[in-house]
Amino acid sequence: MIYEMRIYRCVPGRLPALLKRFETVTLKVWEKHGIKQAGFFTTVIGESNQELTYFLAWESLAEREKKWAAFMTDPDWMKGRAESEADGQIVGNIVSQILAPTAFSSVK
Repeated sequence: MIYEMRIYRCVPGRLPALLKRFETVTLKVWEKHGIKQAGFFTTVIGESNQELTYFLAWESLAEREKKWAAFMTDPDWMKGRAESEADGQIVGNIVSQILAPTAFSSVK
């Protein structure tokens, strides 16, 4: 198992719109494509309180590539994203890292 950590840095004041989009659109489309989330977090103390950090669990890089490509081109996702950004851009920057658990990690 590998994990992907994604950090979304929102345009000021737009974090609530991003959270709503995940709750009402993104998670449903992920479920359709078999994308497994491993946790969502907002920043309480840190550089910015306008961030959403989440983790995805993948069996392999090949699985990630296949499922992520299907998600990104899904008409429901494209429509939901466009509707959620009708009032303006939500995300200013995205950072993504692929992580592998260590031998002594409680997560495998």
